[in-house]
Amino acid sequence: MASLSQMEILLPALRAYAISIASSRHDAEDLVQDAIERALRSDGRPARLEELRPWMFRVIRNLHYDELRKIRVRREYLAAGKRLSDGAGATPDVARDILIRRAFEKLPPEVREVLFLVDVMGLKYAEAAQVMDVPQGTVMSRISRARRALLRLVEGGATEDAKAMRKR
Repeated sequence: MASLSQMEILLPALRAYAISIASSRHDAEDLVQDAIERALRSDGRPARLEELRPWMFRVIRNLHYDELRKIRVRREYLAAGKRLSDGAGATPDVARDILIRRAFEKLPPEVREVLFLVDVMGLKYAEAAQVMDVPQGTVMSRISRARRALLRLVEGGATEDAKAMRKR
Protein backbone atom coordinates (compact mmCIF):
# COMPACT_ATOMS: atom_id res chain seq x y z
CA MET A 1 0.00 0.00 0.00
CA ALA A 2 1.11 3.50 -0.76
CA SER A 3 1.86 5.54 2.29
CA LEU A 4 1.29 9.13 3.21
CA SER A 5 5.01 9.81 2.74
CA GLN A 6 4.75 8.60 -0.88
CA MET A 7 1.84 10.98 -1.40
CA GLU A 8 3.97 13.81 -0.02
CA ILE A 9 6.72 12.95 -2.52
CA LEU A 10 4.20 13.09 -5.37
CA LEU A 11 2.46 16.26 -4.18
CA PRO A 12 4.36 18.77 -6.41
CA ALA A 13 3.77 16.66 -9.52
CA LEU A 14 0.11 16.15 -8.62
CA ARG A 15 -0.37 19.88 -8.10
CA ALA A 16 1.36 20.71 -11.37
CA TYR A 17 -0.83 18.25 -13.27
CA ALA A 18 -4.02 19.49 -11.60
CA ILE A 19 -3.11 23.13 -12.39
CA SER A 20 -2.55 22.19 -16.02
CA ILE A 21 -6.08 20.77 -16.43
CA ALA A 22 -8.13 22.83 -13.97
CA SER A 23 -9.60 26.25 -14.64
CA SER A 24 -8.10 27.81 -11.50
CA ARG A 25 -5.53 27.14 -8.81
CA HIS A 26 -8.34 26.77 -6.30
CA ASP A 27 -9.99 24.05 -8.41
CA ALA A 28 -6.59 22.37 -8.85
CA GLU A 29 -6.02 22.29 -5.09
CA ASP A 30 -9.48 20.78 -4.61
CA LEU A 31 -8.68 18.11 -7.22
CA VAL A 32 -5.43 17.17 -5.50
CA GLN A 33 -7.06 17.08 -2.09
CA ASP A 34 -9.94 14.92 -3.34
CA ALA A 35 -7.54 12.60 -5.16
CA ILE A 36 -5.36 12.09 -2.11
CA GLU A 37 -8.42 11.49 0.05
CA ARG A 38 -9.67 8.85 -2.39
CA ALA A 39 -6.27 7.24 -2.63
CA LEU A 40 -5.86 6.98 1.12
CA ARG A 41 -9.29 5.40 1.42
CA SER A 42 -8.70 2.95 -1.42
CA ASP A 43 -7.51 -0.55 -0.70
CA GLY A 44 -6.56 -1.03 -4.35
CA ARG A 45 -4.01 1.74 -4.70
CA PRO A 46 -0.55 0.71 -5.93
CA ALA A 47 2.18 0.18 -3.35
CA ARG A 48 5.15 1.19 -5.48
CA LEU A 49 5.81 4.85 -6.18
CA GLU A 50 6.37 4.17 -9.91
CA GLU A 51 2.86 2.72 -10.16
CA LEU A 52 1.25 5.16 -7.75
CA ARG A 53 2.24 8.25 -9.77
CA PRO A 54 0.27 7.44 -12.98
CA TRP A 55 -2.54 5.99 -10.88
CA MET A 56 -2.89 9.29 -9.01
CA PHE A 57 -2.80 11.23 -12.29
CA ARG A 58 -5.74 9.09 -13.51
CA VAL A 59 -7.62 9.74 -10.28
CA ILE A 60 -7.13 13.51 -10.70
CA ARG A 61 -8.14 13.32 -14.35
CA ASN A 62 -11.27 11.28 -13.59
CA LEU A 63 -12.30 13.63 -10.77
CA HIS A 64 -11.82 16.60 -13.10
CA TYR A 65 -13.95 15.11 -15.87
CA ASP A 66 -16.61 14.04 -13.39
CA GLU A 67 -16.85 17.63 -12.22
CA LEU A 68 -17.03 18.94 -15.79
CA ARG A 69 -19.88 16.51 -16.51
CA LYS A 70 -21.74 17.67 -13.40
CA ILE A 71 -21.36 21.29 -14.47
CA ARG A 72 -22.55 20.51 -18.01
CA VAL A 73 -25.59 18.59 -16.76
CA ARG A 74 -26.50 21.41 -14.36
CA ARG A 75 -26.11 23.98 -17.13
CA GLU A 76 -28.26 21.93 -19.52
CA TYR A 77 -30.85 21.36 -16.81
CA LEU A 78 -31.06 25.07 -16.03
CA ALA A 79 -31.23 25.94 -19.74
CA ALA A 80 -34.02 23.42 -20.26
CA GLY A 81 -35.86 24.83 -17.27
CA LYS A 82 -35.46 28.34 -18.63
CA ARG A 83 -36.74 27.26 -22.06
CA LEU A 84 -39.72 25.60 -20.41
CA SER A 85 -40.49 28.63 -18.27
CA ASP A 86 -40.04 31.00 -21.24
CA GLY A 87 -42.30 28.83 -23.39
CA ALA A 88 -44.85 28.49 -20.62
CA GLY A 89 -45.67 32.19 -20.80
CA ALA A 90 -46.59 32.01 -24.47
CA THR A 91 -49.35 29.43 -24.50
CA PRO A 92 -49.61 27.53 -21.25
CA ASP A 93 -51.32 24.20 -21.51
CA VAL A 94 -51.34 23.33 -17.84
CA ALA A 95 -53.87 20.54 -18.23
CA ARG A 96 -51.74 18.84 -20.89
CA ASP A 97 -48.59 19.22 -18.75
CA ILE A 98 -50.34 17.66 -15.77
CA LEU A 99 -51.66 14.84 -17.93
CA ILE A 100 -48.15 14.10 -19.24
CA ARG A 101 -46.64 14.19 -15.75
CA ARG A 102 -49.31 11.86 -14.38
CA ALA A 103 -48.82 9.48 -17.31
CA PHE A 104 -45.04 9.60 -16.79
CA GLU A 105 -45.48 8.65 -13.12
CA LYS A 106 -47.60 5.63 -14.11
CA LEU A 107 -44.78 4.18 -16.22
CA PRO A 108 -42.53 1.50 -14.73
CA PRO A 109 -39.21 2.85 -13.31
CA GLU A 110 -37.03 1.39 -16.10
CA VAL A 111 -39.22 3.10 -18.71
CA ARG A 112 -39.18 6.41 -16.81
CA GLU A 113 -35.38 6.18 -16.54
CA VAL A 114 -34.72 6.09 -20.27
CA LEU A 115 -37.32 8.81 -20.97
CA PHE A 116 -35.82 11.03 -18.29
CA LEU A 117 -32.23 10.60 -19.46
CA VAL A 118 -32.92 11.10 -23.17
CA ASP A 119 -36.01 13.32 -23.41
CA VAL A 120 -35.84 15.35 -20.20
CA MET A 121 -32.09 15.66 -19.59
CA GLY A 122 -31.18 15.62 -23.28
CA LEU A 123 -28.47 12.95 -23.09
CA LYS A 124 -27.37 11.38 -26.33
CA TYR A 125 -28.15 7.69 -26.78
CA ALA A 126 -24.49 6.79 -26.19
CA GLU A 127 -24.40 8.81 -22.96
CA ALA A 128 -27.64 7.26 -21.71
CA ALA A 129 -26.28 3.81 -22.59
CA GLN A 130 -23.20 4.52 -20.51
CA VAL A 131 -25.29 5.72 -17.55
CA MET A 132 -27.60 2.70 -17.75
CA ASP A 133 -24.71 0.30 -18.51
CA VAL A 134 -26.45 -1.16 -21.57
CA PRO A 135 -25.62 -1.14 -25.31
CA GLN A 136 -26.64 1.93 -27.30
CA GLY A 137 -29.07 -0.14 -29.39
CA THR A 138 -30.86 -1.16 -26.21
CA VAL A 139 -31.36 2.50 -25.32
CA MET A 140 -32.72 3.17 -28.80
CA SER A 141 -35.28 0.38 -28.59
CA ARG A 142 -36.22 1.23 -25.01
CA ILE A 143 -36.76 4.91 -25.79
CA SER A 144 -38.95 4.01 -28.74
CA ARG A 145 -41.11 1.69 -26.61
CA ALA A 146 -41.16 4.20 -23.75
CA ARG A 147 -42.37 7.03 -25.98
CA ARG A 148 -45.13 4.85 -27.41
CA ALA A 149 -46.19 3.78 -23.90
CA LEU A 150 -46.27 7.39 -22.70
CA LEU A 151 -48.26 8.45 -25.77
CA ARG A 152 -50.79 5.65 -25.18
CA LEU A 153 -51.21 6.77 -21.56
CA VAL A 154 -51.55 10.43 -22.52
CA GLU A 155 -54.04 9.76 -25.28
CA GLY A 156 -55.95 7.35 -23.05
CA GLY A 157 -55.93 9.90 -20.24
CA ALA A 158 -57.16 12.62 -22.57
CA THR A 159 -59.99 10.35 -23.69
CA GLU A 160 -60.87 9.58 -20.06
CA ASP A 161 -60.81 13.30 -19.18
CA ALA A 162 -63.11 14.08 -22.13
CA LYS A 163 -65.51 11.35 -21.02
CA ALA A 164 -65.51 12.69 -17.46
CA MET A 165 -66.24 16.20 -18.74
CA ARG A 166 -69.22 14.95 -20.78
CA LYS A 167 -70.68 13.22 -17.72
CA ARG A 168 -70.81 16.48 -15.76
